[in-house]
Formats: sequence, C-alpha cells, structure tokens
Amino acid sequence: MRFLINFGPELYQFVLICAIFAVSLFNKTSNRWITWASLAGVGIAALSLASNGLFLYDAYKIDALSQFFKLVISVGFFIVALNGKTLSTVDADKRVDYFLLLATSAWGLMLLCSAVEMMTMVVCLEISSYSLYALVPLRAGSKEAAEAGVKYILFGAAASAFALMGYSFVLASAHTSYLGLLGKALSTANPLGMFGLTLFLSAFFYKLALFPFHFWCPDVYTGTGNETAAFIATLPKVGAMAALIRLIHVAFPSTSLTDTLAILSAVSMTFGNMAALVQTDVKRLLGYSSVAHAGYIIIGLVAGTAAGIAASAFYAMAYMVMNLTCFWVICRMAPNGDNVSLDDLSGLHQRAPWLAFVLAVGAFALVGLPPTVGFTGKLFLLSSAWGRGYDWLIIVAAVNTAFSIFYYLNLVRYAYAAETVQTKAIDLSRSSGAVAMILALLVLALGSLPAFVYDLAFAAGKQILP
Repeated sequence: MRFLINFGPELYQFVLICAIFAVSLFNKTSNRWITWASLAGVGIAALSLASNGLFLYDAYKIDALSQFFKLVISVGFFIVALNGKTLSTVDADKRVDYFLLLATSAWGLMLLCSAVEMMTMVVCLEISSYSLYALVPLRAGSKEAAEAGVKYILFGAAASAFALMGYSFVLASAHTSYLGLLGKALSTANPLGMFGLTLFLSAFFYKLALFPFHFWCPDVYTGTGNETAAFIATLPKVGAMAALIRLIHVAFPSTSLTDTLAILSAVSMTFGNMAALVQTDVKRLLGYSSVAHAGYIIIGLVAGTAAGIAASAFYAMAYMVMNLTCFWVICRMAPNGDNVSLDDLSGLHQRAPWLAFVLAVGAFALVGLPPTVGFTGKLFLLSSAWGRGYDWLIIVAAVNTAFSIFYYLNLVRYAYAAETVQTKAIDLSRSSGAVAMILALLVLALGSLPAFVYDLAFAAGKQILP
C-alpha cells in the first residue's frame, strides 16, 4: 500500500497511458473520458504529497519537491485535456493518439521531477520530448506546423547533445553522476566538472526557453495548434524547473555559475519583453513573454536560499495557471484552430464578455498586478533575492515589469476599448464559460490566498536547502 502511495502519480499516469493505447486500438475518436480520468490523477497526486524515500538504486527520489511538482503537472494535464476536448485542428482518427502522446509527455515530466541521477534525468527528459516532437506538427493542413516541428526537433536534438556532452565531462571529472555526491565532488576547484554541469543545464534552459536557448519558442507557439501550444508553453517548463532546482543546488556555492544565471536572467527578461512589444499574433506574443518569464523564474535560483527555491516553485505553478487561462480564451475564440491576432480581440467584450473578463485577469496576472497570482509570485521572487548580492537584478526585473505592462494591457485594450473590427459572435457553451471563470477565479484566489500552496513550495525548498 505504501508503494502505491509513494509512486501514485506516475503509476496512475502510466496506467492512463496504457488505457488510452488500448482504446486507440478499437476507437480512434473516443477521447472525452480522458479528461475525467486525468482529474482522478490530480487527487492521487494530492494524496502522495507526504511521500518520501530513495528508490531504484538511489537514482529516483520522492520528496516534498518532487511531489509538489507532480501535483502541479497533474493539474496542468487535466486543464490541457479539458481544453482539448474538441481538437478541431487534429483529424478525428488521430485524436486518441494525440492524447496518448500528451499523457506520455506528462508522464516523462513526472519522472523527471524525481530523478536525482544525471542519465536518469536525460532519459526522463527524452521521454517527454519525443512525444512533443510528434505533437508539434500534428495540425491538419498546416505547413507552418511542419516547419515548427522541424525547428523543435533540431533545437531539441542540439540541446540533448549539449546535455550528453556535459554529462561526459561531469562523469570524467567527478566520477559520479548522482546529484547527492556531485555537490562534494564539485565543491573544490573542478573547472571541467563545472563546465560539464553548465552544458548539462542547457537542456533544461532549452525547455524553459531561457535566453539564448529560446529561438524555437515563438515559431513553435505560432506554428503548432492552439491546444498543443497550451501544453508546450506550460508543463515542460514546470518539469524543467524541478530539474533545475536540483541541479543548481549541486553547484552552490559557486559564484561563477550564480553570476552566469543572474546575467542570463536579466538578458532573458529584457530581450523577451522588448521582442513582445512589437508582436501582433497573440501566441507569438505569449512566446516572447515566456522568454521574459523564464528570466523572472531564475531569480529564485540566484537567491540560493530555501525561500528562493520556494519562490521559483511557486512562480512555476503561477505561470502555468496564468498561461493556461490565456490559452483557454485563445482556443475558445478560434474553434477552427486559427491563430488569434490582436485585431481579432477587437470588440471581445461585446461578443463574449466572460471571455474578455478572463483574458483581462490573465493579462493582469502576467503583468504582475495585484491581487493576482502573478503579483504574489513576483513579490516572493524579488523578496527572496533582495539583499543576496544581486540587488541590481531586482531592479532590472522591476523595470522589465514596467515595460511588459504595455503589451499585456494592449490585449485588454483591444478587447475592451478598440473599435470593433470583428463582428462574428463567439459560440461559447456554458461549460466552457464556467471553466474560463474557474480559471480566472483560481488566478485571483492563488494571488489573494497563497499561503497553502506557498507552504508546500517552502517545505520543498527546506528539504533542498535546510
């Protein structure tokens, strides 16, 4: 029984994958049940929050950090599955296969959250990535999706090659690939080992879309289907954050690596926000926005404290909820799967007032305005790093937040104040409208009452850095 509780989230996800595969052999169009099956996974992940232990020859660690992120991934997978019930851009006979790949990718991310050995981390990352390589071009009749798929595969292969090269350097210099032993091996002067660890980190920077590993991001968001973009924009970043927290802890206290992270964070924030200012495609705008948010989320790792880790973990969760809220609106506005431009938002408050409100809440949260979860998350991040020797980074983050106000609130301006260009009514079902409102309320509730979730994240941080 204890075994089932410890491995509950990943075991249930694997059973779900097997069930989807079995159904796909006989019925290629039956996918609505998957949504409710994924909801059960959220409950199982919640029950396993107190689990802990080392397994599989100490390569797989179940602790507060892994279980927190598994719960976040379970919630995200449920929302994505709920968002993709119609899947107009995927042929009917491929929809069950589509969810099979989604579930497999989420399973790989769950495994990654518990991996504490470098080769195990690579395998888990590839399980997640290979599923996405097949998903990105899966958009009926779209050349842009094929191009996005090629770019995602090529950049992903390059990131994996860097990670494997870094793994070889670490193994050659430290003679171990277990994270628990690497801290001691790299604490002394070991430039080859630190160089290898930096290369290994690049694979997770790629998933996070941190500058300069971001080049795939805007093109993939724009080219792939709206539902697929919602998954790629959120869940892989959560898994990458869990891995980065474990890996960065190995290198502390390394001033050179921390300085590098701080510089990458500042550049990523600035570049992402500047590039987003001129975008007119909403998904492309959110793509460059994710580059900026990758810079924000690294601030907690730069802090190098339990509070910093908790802030990064909390913000990863917050970013997932904020982005899925915005993508829910995009998918409802374009039931035929088309990309949404700023002009398409014109008059949204007249055509679908609930969607306009939900979009405004999501945009305010991404800016970081109170009382949303974006404000609370940024407050935790900036507070954790202040006084840790990187006050200049906090100032850069604050200035970038001011820059981001323009393009985020531009979404709201088009929805509420722009002259109506689009007159076509949006057919919004009661269930879709209800889910949209629940997501908006979740964004507000997590911002106003963050204590429970933050306490879970802080417990995870205390286990990593007592």
